[in-house]
Amino acid sequence: MAINPDAVGTTSEPVESSWRSRDALLYAVGVGAGQDPLDPAELCFVTENSMEVTQRVLPTFAVVLPDVTGVFGSIGTFNPAMLVHGEERIVLHRELPVEGTITTTAEITAIWDKGKGAVVEVTSRSLGVDDGEPLFDVVMSAFIRGEGGWGGDRGPSSGGAVPDDRAPDASIDLQTRPEQALVYRLSGDRNPLHSDPGFAALAGFDRPILHGLCTYGFSGRALLRELCDGDPARMAALSGRFSSPVFPGESLTVQVWRTGSDEAVYRTLGADGRVVIDAGTVSCRG
Repeated sequence: MAINPDAVGTTSEPVESSWRSRDALLYAVGVGAGQDPLDPAELCFVTENSMEVTQRVLPTFAVVLPDVTGVFGSIGTFNPAMLVHGEERIVLHRELPVEGTITTTAEITAIWDKGKGAVVEVTSRSLGVDDGEPLFDVVMSAFIRGEGGWGGDRGPSSGGAVPDDRAPDASIDLQTRPEQALVYRLSGDRNPLHSDPGFAALAGFDRPILHGLCTYGFSGRALLRELCDGDPARMAALSGRFSSPVFPGESLTVQVWRTGSDEAVYRTLGADGRVVIDAGTVSCRG
């Protein structure tokens, strides 16, 4: 066992990162926005020069902005091929600007023993450089196969379970494209699992799979429109647990159950009805 549970509490030095208008536009296309060029609700996310339209940024763009790689060096050594993305949560303190610079501090906030593997939770907090005020937080967890079994705390079970006594209040159908992963990777995640058929075969897949955070972005688009009237300034938080891979070109269905005036739980299904994101929660500002 090479994971060091005592790494909990380790904090990185602040890391600065920046983005421009085109980065936000590319991300939006990477998570499926703009498939209907005549859809006025998404034109603001995929163009910067449309008449009487001001560019805005999808809230889930926050997941690609902070650099948290440095803090992982404190948790010990492990085989990177055994790491899979477990969960993702964003907390948005205000609307993301079209262009900006942030400083991000990342912390190892938990390491749990799941027996057959370890779960490492990293929390990053990003501040705007211009004003020093919080912009967003990202909490991600990674499951590392083969690194559990030291007798540590198993950690909490995920919340956000969908109701089993009623049908969803809304079901939104989405369509990914065959080249979706090739576009999404240009926003920063160049893992060949999502682009190289040979590498995907080594991981047990007959073709490259879609990034989990791309599926998360598709889900976020649907929830933004359904629950926040398409206004990115209203989305306050979004979480989800990745439970099954998606293949580029596959259709998705986001099922939503409202739990309050500005809160809901959701899950995302693949084309065959399997759950690909579960334990999902979303909250919007009134």
